[in-house]
Amino acid sequence: MTRRVDAPHESQVRAALDELRQRAGDNGTQPSVLALASKFGMSNTTFRRHFPDIAQEIAALRAAPPTPGAPSEPTRYDRLVARNAKLKRHNRELTETFTLAACHIQRITLENQKLREALEAATGVARLTPLPSRRSASS
Repeated sequence: MTRRVDAPHESQVRAALDELRQRAGDNGTQPSVLALASKFGMSNTTFRRHFPDIAQEIAALRAAPPTPGAPSEPTRYDRLVARNAKLKRHNRELTETFTLAACHIQRITLENQKLREALEAATGVARLTPLPSRRSASS
């Protein structure tokens, strides 16, 4: 047995639909019948049964492609996607720069070692290496 649903008045549903359209436009999504039905505590099917014209209107909104040539500002979602792509590019550039800097440091370290050895050889500096421990030799 199903429970009786107190359907809201059509004007209430239209007002909620306008609010849903506004919110959907702000965040770059489209209104849905399910979202509107859940506002009134109704299931999708029950809402479609009580308000078929509004459900059809929402379906037409979702199916209609955006009008070409109409000036439209990017939605909040589009701006977030673009910002995310920009941050990813910047992160990739920083990673490449960091890797390049690490390679330069390695190369300079090796050059420094070779120059130090060449200087020691040219000036006759003898390296003092620690003598092996007597304990390890007698063991």
